[in-house]
Amino acid sequence: MHVVQQKVERLRNTNIPVCIRGESGTGKETLAFAIYSRLLPESGLFVKINCSSVPESLFESGTSEVPGGCLWDEKEMGARRPECADGWTLFLDGIADLDAGEQTKFLQKLLEVEGRNTEHHSPRVRFISATNRDLEAEVEAGRFRQDLFYRINAFDIWLPPLRQRALDIPDLVDHFLKLHSEKKDVPPRPVSSELLGLMQRYHWPGNIRELENLVRRYVILGSEQIVAGELLLKIRSDITPEHEAGQKICLKKLTRQVTRDVERRLILKVLENSGWNRKLAAQCLNISYRALLYKIKQGGMPAKRRLILKPRPAMLDER
Repeated sequence: MHVVQQKVERLRNTNIPVCIRGESGTGKETLAFAIYSRLLPESGLFVKINCSSVPESLFESGTSEVPGGCLWDEKEMGARRPECADGWTLFLDGIADLDAGEQTKFLQKLLEVEGRNTEHHSPRVRFISATNRDLEAEVEAGRFRQDLFYRINAFDIWLPPLRQRALDIPDLVDHFLKLHSEKKDVPPRPVSSELLGLMQRYHWPGNIRELENLVRRYVILGSEQIVAGELLLKIRSDITPEHEAGQKICLKKLTRQVTRDVERRLILKVLENSGWNRKLAAQCLNISYRALLYKIKQGGMPAKRRLILKPRPAMLDER
């Protein structure tokens, strides 16, 4: 996520087409708006277009309106809506859902706007696309135009799934707790370390959207036991043999065990990604070198890198 933040900062006040990729629920629209919000204060509107239900006339030549009242035709934009005639951002959500005809029309419109962006008197327009599909595979299969792919993918940002960001979960939970507690007009009720441990153990197929929904239920229900029970059912495949159906379960003991397990997996992953450099791994985990050595010993992990372990890129998309 530090890499993502650095990329967003480098996009400040530029018009280069951006393509945000990642699984459903990873926050692509939020990131698109973050890019838009870093523009100059006089920037135009942020307009979202859902490509799975795009208006039939959106990519036609001539004057076409998009949600929010903005106009594609630059002459008409300047005459009718001067406040959004310059610097506005069009967010195309689900770009891979455009059919072949819509892709051709959009490519033509994109080329027109790119040409006009070079003229000082013409409106500057920024395009941000997003998709949860593998665009390279779509191009290979002939479902997505290769020339359009290279146009929209001038600046690529990949959002990792939440299962690869377990260390971010406490901060995300804290954010959603404050947000939804404020909406419900109740004081934020902190989450216990046991419940956080369960959250970090779960694989979150719905990513951040699913996490936010869980926190929202927690705020509404006011019961940690109910939420913990939901998570335990979802991660039942990881429950150890002594906790079989029909037997009593000690929640605190189980969550401690689960927390140790996810901590061990995280440490091993960070060690692999750092080429088994333990000092670098300690820095990435934000713990002391001595604490890392203790956890490696406590978790029964090898003290040194094994030959079978190979360093892997930290931002590798595991598909």
